[in-house]
Amino acid sequence: MATKRDYYEVLGVPKNASDEEIKKAYRKLAMKYHPDRKRGDAGKDAEAKFKEAKEAYEMLSEPEKRTAYDQFGHAGVDPNMRGGGAGAEGFGGFAEAFGDIFGDIFGQQQGRAGGARGGRRVYRGSDLSYAMEITLEEAAKGKDAQIRIPSWEECETCHGVGAKPGTQAKQCTTCHGQGVVQMRRGLLQRAADLPALPRHRQDHSRAVPDLPRPGQGQEAEDPEVRIPGGIDDGMRIRSAGNGEPGTNGGPPGDLFIEIRLKKHAIFERDGDDLHCVVPVSIARAALGGEIEVPTLDGKAAIDIPEGTQAGKQFRLRGKGIKGVRSSYPGDLYCHIAVETPVKLTEHQRKLLKELEESLKKGGAKHSPNEESWADKLKGFFSA
Repeated sequence: MATKRDYYEVLGVPKNASDEEIKKAYRKLAMKYHPDRKRGDAGKDAEAKFKEAKEAYEMLSEPEKRTAYDQFGHAGVDPNMRGGGAGAEGFGGFAEAFGDIFGDIFGQQQGRAGGARGGRRVYRGSDLSYAMEITLEEAAKGKDAQIRIPSWEECETCHGVGAKPGTQAKQCTTCHGQGVVQMRRGLLQRAADLPALPRHRQDHSRAVPDLPRPGQGQEAEDPEVRIPGGIDDGMRIRSAGNGEPGTNGGPPGDLFIEIRLKKHAIFERDGDDLHCVVPVSIARAALGGEIEVPTLDGKAAIDIPEGTQAGKQFRLRGKGIKGVRSSYPGDLYCHIAVETPVKLTEHQRKLLKELEESLKKGGAKHSPNEESWADKLKGFFSA
């Protein structure tokens, strides 16, 4: 069996491509390789490339699948999740992503599958995106959050009909209930929203006034979303069905929550690991001893050996964050910053000078790095 090509290579986009770039790349390939535009052997080759592009788009357009693919490659996505073949069902994803550029082709395909060519079109609701800012502690442990988003509910006046009480909705004579008009340019035909009646199927003279959409009024929803423990900055959560409702009985869109981590006062996150800088006095660094350091679970103690230098790193195993796909937590790295004393009194200055003189008499054993540095400088300038 031939090895599958990388999905990003199939679509010709970089791995950091945005959702819109991925969608545009797929549209371009779908137009080029659509099987109905080819015949004979060329059609078979085009159909194979069309299926390959369609599979790549379906995997990379879904945040969860894309994340799994980015981490584990083809082994991270279930091959049974791929779309169908070249029939009407298999072209559903193409029609949705391409926006009915080939209106006639897909209208006929859908008609054969049982949909009425002249009937009302069903529209899936738009997806919504929401940026949620959370703390590092909330990201580590997870939380339940409520998000206030606008929601379109059935109109209490017309109960979804879109017409005033006692009247019936009159079908638009321009779009004939489709809500779109067919625009042709050369060999291509596409469906476009009717400019005067965006997504409306009824005549305005009988429509319920002050409704931004026929048969729908705007309210607010507070869906509850579970933020899983271990989530990281930039990750997205999909809340299925909490986007805008569909039109003419179409399914609702989804709500995508993008996570943004607030800057923490102590810790910096690096994957599942945490890093923090621990200031230590010059006397403690020289003499050694036990110091307390913070963790997300409380305090911990580490032993500072005598003669600890600035930049020394201590690791506390398992004191990091357990990522959403990790089986065990990361580590906490404490970086020692030796503090130089400031605002000295005259007595303190005198003591430090005496200490310096005493250290100089001891030679390189007290400051091995300084002695080594001096030797390097001599070699550098004499070269």
